[in-house]
Amino acid sequence: MQIDQQQESPWRGKRGSDGHLAQRALEGDESAFEALVQRYSGPLFSFICHFLGDYDQACDILQQVLLQLYLSLPGLHLSVPLKPWLFQVARNRCLDELRRKRAVTFSELEGGGEEGEELPVAVESIADGRPLPDELAERHDLQRLLLEAIDSLPPRFRAVVLLRYTAQLSFAEIGQALSMPEATAKTYFQRSKPLLRASLTGQVRAGTPS
Repeated sequence: MQIDQQQESPWRGKRGSDGHLAQRALEGDESAFEALVQRYSGPLFSFICHFLGDYDQACDILQQVLLQLYLSLPGLHLSVPLKPWLFQVARNRCLDELRRKRAVTFSELEGGGEEGEELPVAVESIADGRPLPDELAERHDLQRLLLEAIDSLPPRFRAVVLLRYTAQLSFAEIGQALSMPEATAKTYFQRSKPLLRASLTGQVRAGTPS
């Protein structure tokens, strides 16, 4: 399936629901499917690229996700938004790619976990202390530092933070995408904040001449 995003679509800029566009696509309206592609390609690519850290791989995975959407349309529940399903597919494709290329343990990524699950002492002991220094944005590229900090998070936290920051999913949608309770997604996000703060502060200190 070749999606030409350069062509002008009659659905461009329209706010049709996912279900309406999907139904039109099932009826043979190719421009409706193109509208879905335009709606979700950007946030999906951003999530995949940050998850994998590889631009070329992200391009390939995005095409796989869009192809899976195209093939799965007849069996999807069109009364609900497609976004959580799409990001779940994207995450699973990313995990498949990482499994194929790296000999690492993915138990943390695959387990949704429980809200009351104990974390390592080192994680719990990091205080959610002072705000980041105001001069951080002036001395460093904050976006780059933030992405590096996210990459350093435990995998189960990383997926939640990426979906929240890069895809702007709600916690309910994150829970659907990662097959975990909404409360667990909120807990993981909150527990990631002191880790992000510690990582960012460490990067600032490392880059500041003594």
